[in-house]
Amino acid sequence: MSEIQDYYEILQISPNAEPETVHRVYRLLAQRFHPDNTETGNEDRFRQLSEVYQVLGDPEKRAQYDIIHANLKQERWRLISANQHAGDDFESEQLVRLMVLELLYIRRRTDFTDPGLSLFDLESLTGRAREHLQFTIWFLVQKKYVTRADDGVVTITADGVEYLEKTSERSGGQRRLNAGPDSVAAGKASAL
Repeated sequence: MSEIQDYYEILQISPNAEPETVHRVYRLLAQRFHPDNTETGNEDRFRQLSEVYQVLGDPEKRAQYDIIHANLKQERWRLISANQHAGDDFESEQLVRLMVLELLYIRRRTDFTDPGLSLFDLESLTGRAREHLQFTIWFLVQKKYVTRADDGVVTITADGVEYLEKTSERSGGQRRLNAGPDSVAAGKASAL
């Protein structure tokens, strides 16, 4: 199974971004990574950005990609949820903690003006009931990896970002949400 890339993550924009935003962010990143730029040029990154923009910059291709993107997101949660039932309670809880941190990390990066997710959002994205997420959220709040507002919205903190990045480094830079079932199982040892 070939891995489908998250074009929105590559451009660091929200899937709801307006076409003007897509164009503006692409131009900014393309200038930064253009091979002729002696300071920050990166031919591979520039090629990747160009491929992404060919899809997201074209309304018809973007609509087709959005269907794939939505299915991909749904499948990721299904794989992680199925994996939770295969392991013991400690391992599945550790995976859920990392998944929640990754979701909040992605949300913070792609929508900085509204960086939090409600328990309802987390419930639908993780496939776990709110009641089961309460322990996860409690633990992450106690570790100061997330904050929880009075209205229940959960937001990742700088400590949470730093922890997630260190965890990613220990697992060889592989991000759990982009991984297939084999690499998710292999990454359990480095979980929270």
